[in-house]
Amino acid sequence: MAISYKKLWKQLIEKDMSKTDLRIKADFGTGTLAKLGKNQQVSLDVLLRICKVLECDIAEIMEVINKENDNG
Repeated sequence: MAISYKKLWKQLIEKDMSKTDLRIKADFGTGTLAKLGKNQQVSLDVLLRICKVLECDIAEIMEVINKENDNG
């Protein structure tokens, strides 16, 4: 399974907010921002702080993608 934060980036565009603005308001580091940009796992605490800043539900900023493993 994989994680996608495409919905998060769409939320930022809709709210005319930069990634840096979000990072500062949700109080997380540049390393976490880099993980989000690479669709890597971040803590639930960070995701909840992002939701609070954007006033949205967690399903509005991320999704879990079920990828089939072709290697058996």
